[in-house]
Amino acid sequence: MSGDDENALASRAAAGDVEALHKLLEVYGPIVRDELRIDRRWRALLERDDVMQVSYLEAFLGIREFAPGPAGSFLNWLRRLANNNLRDAVRELQRLKRAPREPPAPLPASDDSYFALLELCGATTTTPSREAARGEARAIIEDALRELPPDYQQVIRLYGLNGRSAAEIAGVMGRSVGAIHLLRLRAYDRLRTVLGSGSRFFSGAP
Repeated sequence: MSGDDENALASRAAAGDVEALHKLLEVYGPIVRDELRIDRRWRALLERDDVMQVSYLEAFLGIREFAPGPAGSFLNWLRRLANNNLRDAVRELQRLKRAPREPPAPLPASDDSYFALLELCGATTTTPSREAARGEARAIIEDALRELPPDYQQVIRLYGLNGRSAAEIAGVMGRSVGAIHLLRLRAYDRLRTVLGSGSRFFSGAP
């Protein structure tokens, strides 16, 4: 693809043209995928396709923030997304290897689990009525989840609300364990963005 063609498609994609973004990903996705290097220690848990699937999703979510520039700017942008995802996935696998900790046994999502997820995302309350806030947390999280892509919703529900293990979720979603950890990281990042400052949500907040 010529630089002019890339810039034209990138400009259209940044303006919301989904077909243009698809064409760019079809051309440049395989290039970025082939460049990824996963240390052999993690290859049983993480594959290049895992990294690229999340990177494609992040590209769709963030394309309006992309600023088209010189030839190769889209390729470099996608490359940064993929490399950041690979780096963060490996860091998470390293962290879990040093201090392995699985969620508790699976439980039905409760007001407590919704409130714990809200706290984890930094959307907590300092109002006197924590019980009232705990009751509101379910509606707040459910509203926010509806703004997330389906894969992000699913991994948050299974991991964050039901306490399923990464291995179990991998089986349910047909992904590798490494992919689930990466999806979880990105899903929580996106949820925090959607939630913003939690203090404004609660009925007792000033």
